[in-house]
Amino acid sequence: MPSRLLPIRAPFLTKPTALRFAKHMASNTGKKLIQIDVSSDTVCPWCFVGKKNLEKAMEQTMDKFDFEVRWHPFSLNPDAPKEGVKKSDFYKTKFGPVQFERATARMREMFRGLGFEYDMSGLTGNTMDSHRLITLAGHQGYDKQNALVDELFVSYFCQGKYIGDRQVLMDAARKVGIEGAEELLLDPSKGVDEVKEELNKYSSGISGVPHFVINGKYQLSGGQPPNIFMRAFETAAKDAAE
Repeated sequence: MPSRLLPIRAPFLTKPTALRFAKHMASNTGKKLIQIDVSSDTVCPWCFVGKKNLEKAMEQTMDKFDFEVRWHPFSLNPDAPKEGVKKSDFYKTKFGPVQFERATARMREMFRGLGFEYDMSGLTGNTMDSHRLITLAGHQGYDKQNALVDELFVSYFCQGKYIGDRQVLMDAARKVGIEGAEELLLDPSKGVDEVKEELNKYSSGISGVPHFVINGKYQLSGGQPPNIFMRAFETAAKDAAE
């Protein structure tokens, strides 16, 4: 996982967006606003690790910054079957038995360090429906969207629930108060175009996740430790003040 903080010319930061961005840099609390765009897939364990480390960094710097975290789709396996396949079988085939055992042991260690148990039971498969739901949640507030992402991650990685199961998705949406989830999920075409637009806008230029863009300018990739995020916040805030 690279730890360098890289400046980018974000392709999605058009001139009107940049103007809105500058306008909102100073929040109404007097703290500097740090906006974080995260490209992620709901079956990526490093995305879970990255999210938890990001949250630790935010908690440790909340006296200086306000945060807005926005989640965007990425598909590690866009051709994955909708009906799902056994998670352990899929990864054994993908990586081979030896590498599978090593990777699983490493993820268990990482998750335990965060206070969670990594569960390899259950199914894995197509993540489009989860991304449709996360995109819908974003229209109802980024706090709700963030809470939904958390629920989906815990369901899939820690409870052995299938990310493509409509009931699992609806239960998560209901728990965090997402409106219109059932209507969305009952129509397999609803929201697909918006997810594809998001993929093109935020994720087409990257090759892996999690991927973080901070204040539209600085990027980090992978499940970085909290101190790397904190350094990125400071750099982005300093840059905005100049």
